Amino acid sequence: MSKLENIDRALMSTIITVLMLTIGIAMWDKIYFALKFAAEDGVVEYGTAIALLISSIVLFRNGLSIKGRAGTLAVSLTFFYSLLFFFGAGEEISWGQRIFGWETSEAMKAINRQDETTLHNIEFGGVALTKHLFGPVLTIVILLYLVVLPLLYPRVGWVRKTADAMAIPVPGLRHAAIALIGSIIVAIIDAFDVDRVWEVYECVFALLTVSIFLLPTNRDKVT
Repeated sequence: MSKLENIDRALMSTIITVLMLTIGIAMWDKIYFALKFAAEDGVVEYGTAIALLISSIVLFRNGLSIKGRAGTLAVSLTFFYSLLFFFGAGEEISWGQRIFGWETSEAMKAINRQDETTLHNIEFGGVALTKHLFGPVLTIVILLYLVVLPLLYPRVGWVRKTADAMAIPVPGLRHAAIALIGSIIVAIIDAFDVDRVWEVYECVFALLTVSIFLLPTNRDKVT
């Protein structure tokens, strides 16, 4: 078994552990779950940020790897994906604001519902980006990527060609299965009014992306 396969197994085991802890803690004490386990600046949030940063680094490495043997579009998009995940990691921890203790500007406070220097918490005219864009829209995109793409990629020619041309790392069936199971678990727990359970969903997604970017189905095309 290769080093990457061992890392992948460790990542899958970590995701399963996170989901099991989520179920156990949510059933045991909803308040502890919201205020400790999935709290702001808690283990789940920092775990998400670290995983997103690692995903960004892996994508950047992949971009360097395919440079010279892939088209300009594929290379450029890989670096762009890396930048997006770096942005996600920064947003997750408010760009280190609470770590380093610097203040939010007055202009940002006026439009940010959490008084932070982040874009995903911006609100205009009572419309929050988190609720109307980063929430349902992003969730649908994530599920299409994690669950639908792995099923279509080996069966539909134009999907396969498009994914390869755009250097999209395609998830494997193991990723799709865990994504589906995780979505069901989080949705059920959310139905019982457990606060901040979707923070766990973000963490699971972030851990999955590390695995996907390291060992995608179309590895020979994007790494």
